[in-house]
Amino acid sequence: MTTSLADTPELTKNQSLVFDTLTGATRPLSAYSILDLLRDEGLRAPLQVYRALDKLQEAGLVHRLESLNAFIACRQSDCCAHPSVAFAICEICGQVREYSDDSLSKRIRAWAKAENFALSKTTIELRGVCQSCAEA
Repeated sequence: MTTSLADTPELTKNQSLVFDTLTGATRPLSAYSILDLLRDEGLRAPLQVYRALDKLQEAGLVHRLESLNAFIACRQSDCCAHPSVAFAICEICGQVREYSDDSLSKRIRAWAKAENFALSKTTIELRGVCQSCAEA
């Protein structure tokens, strides 16, 4: 399920521009790629993009993929309800699939509790080849 602006809190112009850009993207985008795409819309400085991305992440509308240093729009309407989120990243086409798994989240929380580790967030990034690329 894709998040839409109708489902979001009120966004500033810059936040809306960044969110729309990520929603329309076919692959993760770096902050500088977003800036390049939005220069004609009035965004001129990286700080404008980073501020918008920070607020969009706080609202649960955007995810940062650590291994790629890039961002994607959230594709699950109930993403914030899950303590763990996972991303499958195709190393050939760059497609990213987002999913949550409650049983995996429970196992991770149980491990953290057993290790006396104060878990605040879990993001799992899986790298490999998607079915479309594997069949090509």
